[in-house]
Amino acid sequence: MGDGANDRGAGLTSFRRHTWLTVPGMAACVQLLFVGEWILDEDVEGWARGPAAVALVVAVVASVVLLGRRLALLPVAGTRPGRLPMGWLIAACAAGAVLAVCPLAVRNYGLWAVAPAMVVAIVATYLAPGGRRPLIACAVVLASLPGGVVSLAAGDGELLYAALFPPGLVAFTVWVMLGPLWAWDTARRLDEARRLEAEIAVKDERLRFAADLHDIQGHHLQVIALKSELAARLVEVDPGRAAAEMKEVRRLAADALGDTRAVVQGYRRTSVDAEISNATRVLAAAEIDARMTVEPATAVTELAEPARHLLGLVMRETTTNVLRHSSARHAEVDCRVTGGLARLRVSNDGADEHPSATNGTGLGTLRERLQAAGGELTWDRDGERFVVEAALPVKPVKQVKLVKPMRPMRPTNPTKSANAGNGAAS
Repeated sequence: MGDGANDRGAGLTSFRRHTWLTVPGMAACVQLLFVGEWILDEDVEGWARGPAAVALVVAVVASVVLLGRRLALLPVAGTRPGRLPMGWLIAACAAGAVLAVCPLAVRNYGLWAVAPAMVVAIVATYLAPGGRRPLIACAVVLASLPGGVVSLAAGDGELLYAALFPPGLVAFTVWVMLGPLWAWDTARRLDEARRLEAEIAVKDERLRFAADLHDIQGHHLQVIALKSELAARLVEVDPGRAAAEMKEVRRLAADALGDTRAVVQGYRRTSVDAEISNATRVLAAAEIDARMTVEPATAVTELAEPARHLLGLVMRETTTNVLRHSSARHAEVDCRVTGGLARLRVSNDGADEHPSATNGTGLGTLRERLQAAGGELTWDRDGERFVVEAALPVKPVKQVKLVKPMRPMRPTNPTKSANAGNGAAS
């Protein structure tokens, strides 16, 4: 069965077993049944039975080996499945030639084409569709010649049968052989595609986890370093504030640990409103004058969850970059929803001359994620000023049009109505 062990767990074990029994098993059984019966016939002369018996054994073994190896290959669509084992192919061709000449010598027009048809079908299974069709067409055409020539030379009156039955036998054998193999190849390609899809999904999840971990740990560690440095400077000047800053460091460390666990468990979601609020505190602690503008005031909270999450990641990454890769004194954050787009713009002065943030995994990874969501992320450095801009499409919220209720009709006075009616009548 070859690599049957590799198919376990993929749902292909039973199908492979069935295909193996159908294709190599059928090739062996057909040759043993028809050619073996002819060899055992006492009316066949001894000079033909001996070589035919040896050739039959070689043909059966070669057919099983060649088809078994063919089943173990993984063909790619539109290409040849693999290289033919030339030693076994030569043995199969030699045995097929003997099994064709011996019956044909005694004018058995229905038997001589069995072994050659098997050889043609086996070779066809190793070829690409472009090379397979000419081989089959030539084999079908040439199969009518040997029997036809022998019948004409013998004058036995079986020319029609001798010329037409072998081509039909070759075509039928190739069709029966290629059908199950085509189904097997399709199943193998689908299973391989499913395996590759699973591997890609795992790699994508690893990249997502790495990006989220980078965002969390990079931001938290940078803020913790900033707070610790501030506490170290204040420990002699203002011990009370230094203690407060160290308590903040402890809280940030606990938040970082909690966020890391949330990322591992897969349910942590960052939001742009929370990150803007966090950036306000962090930048203020770093003595950076930050101006936050959100228009309209409810623009952030009305965004869809995916947009809030992605813009939150951008806000966190830019805040980290301001702390890590600049000596900024002023920063501006502008978040607004206009023209069906949610736009976030973060700018700061004091940018490094060669900021490493643009070459790392932060902004580059976020750009890919925003592009996948239909948005864009750009950044630009103009002198000492660094600007990051993000845009995401906002899904329009369906607004329900309120219908003004109709005023209820005043109940009519039956008497007045009747009098009015009478008056009208009069």
